Amino acid sequence: MHRQETDDRTAAGPTGEPHRDPFGWLDAQAERRRAAGLVRTLRPRTADSGLLDLASNDYLGLALHPEVTDGAAAAAHRWGGGATGSRLVTGTTALHTELERELAEFCGFEAALVLSSGYAANLAAVTALGPHGGLIVSDAGNHASLIDGCRLARATTSVVAHADPDAARKALDGHEGPAVAVTDAVFSVDGDAAPLPEFAAACRESGAALLLDDAHGLGVLGDGGRGSAHAAGLAGAPDVVATLTLSKSLGSQGGAVLGPAGVIEHLVNTARTFIFDTGLAPAATGAALAALRLIRREPQRAARAREVASALHTQLTAAGLTTVRPDAAVVSVHAPTPDEAVRWAADCRAAGLVVGCFRPPSVPDGISRLRLTARADLTDAQLTDAVRTIVRTAPAGAFQG
Repeated sequence: MHRQETDDRTAAGPTGEPHRDPFGWLDAQAERRRAAGLVRTLRPRTADSGLLDLASNDYLGLALHPEVTDGAAAAAHRWGGGATGSRLVTGTTALHTELERELAEFCGFEAALVLSSGYAANLAAVTALGPHGGLIVSDAGNHASLIDGCRLARATTSVVAHADPDAARKALDGHEGPAVAVTDAVFSVDGDAAPLPEFAAACRESGAALLLDDAHGLGVLGDGGRGSAHAAGLAGAPDVVATLTLSKSLGSQGGAVLGPAGVIEHLVNTARTFIFDTGLAPAATGAALAALRLIRREPQRAARAREVASALHTQLTAAGLTTVRPDAAVVSVHAPTPDEAVRWAADCRAAGLVVGCFRPPSVPDGISRLRLTARADLTDAQLTDAVRTIVRTAPAGAFQG
């Protein structure tokens, strides 16, 4: 709606008396974003755009797999379009408990709890495991959902250097009471993996728990895609909790917390984003369950996603671009400035390739970049075309030297 305004930012109220526009300050915020080249806009996609996708988190190419979409449709037909209530009231179906059981078994944990999103899962886990008087040690590169969980928790939070177990060890040293170290297993911006065994060792020296967010590890790392905790030999450990999302490798939507049964029972009784949120929709639950079963039958998908990521990094680096070696399926390519990153992504799209564009404040190091996501279903020919497009459209300042 168009907002009329006067020079002194006032408008007539119901009684005819002028009053200040309560949202007038938004204009200054918008102008600062424009000046910094940080304006974000929504771009609705079509179902049949014909564009090659290296921007989504559909790492295994399952979002449109017939078994996954059939699983969603069958669940919606049987259970309805929505969960109808919170998990503790009417929002838990037999599908939810089936998915929880199979997720825990696949990833190697004792129990699992499904929530409406990965964001909600992280808020649930961090706030429930960070009580008053407790300590949370948080990696400086953590995802926003973990950061927000720390802000909402009643514990004291100590932010430590990125991927530095010694820094975590020092922060934990001498603390009495509940303590948990929180880290992404695979960091979403550059795709680097946390040194999980070393973090676990640091936690165990002080009796702290380790909470890892495996949103970008599930389906890609570990035996057949069983995740980062499995790859690090930590799955099922009594002092380790993992969160994950169903919206990436599983091609669906939702999140989950995995860990000891006592931890899951604690979340059921205390985690506000579980207790007061509507349960995950049956269609998303059915899709995730179908995808999980497909991954178990086709473990080679995980290896192919890693292979594609490695090839993207190798070929783009050979072309002279600055890329970060991927530990999973995310490949980061540095751009000179925010504006050039936006133009670069737009030029790729015009050439038929969709890539992610990450700029401050979404990136903690202030470096703008293209963020590429490797897909297990990408053919060698598509990979070659994608590399050619990225190199051809790159701004001059993106090349090394």
